[in-house]
Amino acid sequence: MKLPEHLLCRLETEAKAPRVTKSSLVRESLERALRKQPPAGKVSCYDLSRGLAGSVKGLPTDLAENPKYMDGFGQ
Repeated sequence: MKLPEHLLCRLETEAKAPRVTKSSLVRESLERALRKQPPAGKVSCYDLSRGLAGSVKGLPTDLAENPKYMDGFGQ
């Protein structure tokens, strides 16, 4: 695996402290990162739309807290 110099330096530093191999550290890090992701094909609505959060300008700032915005909702 090829890594940029700054990542390689960090990897070497992190591996020296607990006296583990760089390979072991990379494997553990990959496993941890991949566990956080949803399985392939199972993407949540949040995963699909998280880049849109906060992208619409001009909306009320207190939409979730002010009950007046719910007047007439569902009618």
